[in-house]
Amino acid sequence: MSDTASHPDLSGRHVLIPGGTGTVGEGAVRAYLAAGADVVVPSRTQARADELGARLADVPTGRLHLVVHDYTTFAGAAGLVETMVDRLGSVDDVVAPIGGWWWGKRLWEIDEADWQAAFVDLATAHMAVARAALPRLSRRGAYSIVVGQSANVPVAGSGLVSMEQSALQMLHRVLVAEAEDSRRVFLLELGPVASGPATSADPGQLTAEQVGAVVVAASALPAAGRHLELPDGAGAEDAVAQLRAAA
Repeated sequence: MSDTASHPDLSGRHVLIPGGTGTVGEGAVRAYLAAGADVVVPSRTQARADELGARLADVPTGRLHLVVHDYTTFAGAAGLVETMVDRLGSVDDVVAPIGGWWWGKRLWEIDEADWQAAFVDLATAHMAVARAALPRLSRRGAYSIVVGQSANVPVAGSGLVSMEQSALQMLHRVLVAEAEDSRRVFLLELGPVASGPATSADPGQLTAEQVGAVVVAASALPAAGRHLELPDGAGAEDAVAQLRAAA
């Protein structure tokens, strides 16, 4: 079994995963459930929540809390965190794989709607969740921002994604500087993630399961927040080793 496949005991922890209905988010949801945590996954539509629930039919979901809630505005994220604290008692960890891929236009071809959807809206959602959750975050917990390698590698036709992901890198750096020792904030920079089952045609490709193992390790181990690069499966193993060595 892979070293990243075994999870520590996080029983009693309450984890918020905005973006948990996506491929990477589902990997994080599965990992935290396997570790014994309560997991809150907000979705803006009931259909997306139902789809995730169906995909998780193979695992115990008694500690999974699927809620229909728009967390992409400052007010929406604040309301979500407040409700979570009222109902569960705390927000111990946050994993934010918010966003998706956008492609099709060079920067001088985009219109205002493209700019708003692919840059402004996604950056605002990340900022809204961080603003609402970090002040309430348990001292033992971790806040993990998830980005892709497009933050550093421009792809023609998807420049808005690279710009937004680069902004999230700076968001992480600022949060680390401002939180100092009071909060642990991580940035996970992912290579291509295998879609579908945890296996892929390329056995070295990063899987959502491995990403989940890394964020759980970040939560469980007392390592300081940092930038973790996960270009592939071996990178995920290295990230867990780094966290263990720093604990």
